[in-house]
Amino acid sequence: MATTAQSIRHGGPHMSGRFAARLVVSISSADVGQRVSLRRRLPTGEYSDVVGVLESWSNKTLQVRRRNGELVEVPEDIVVAGKVVPPMPPPKRRGV
Repeated sequence: MATTAQSIRHGGPHMSGRFAARLVVSISSADVGQRVSLRRRLPTGEYSDVVGVLESWSNKTLQVRRRNGELVEVPEDIVVAGKVVPPMPPPKRRGV
């Protein structure tokens, strides 16, 4: 399936250690503004996760703002899994 800036939808079994996992990308450019979790494949073959607000998706690049304010650019062709996740819970209140 061809990858477009409109959506990435793919999946398949991937072996990692002792188990096979099905990695699915179920986000699209319509999810800009939502909190997302992405798994990307690094050049070393390892995986790395990025969690934050999807700020933009253009020119085949996703921009995700982490909670610490860092803006991470992720080329869409290295995304192997992604989904919308719930917003962060409010900070816990300290003693009354």
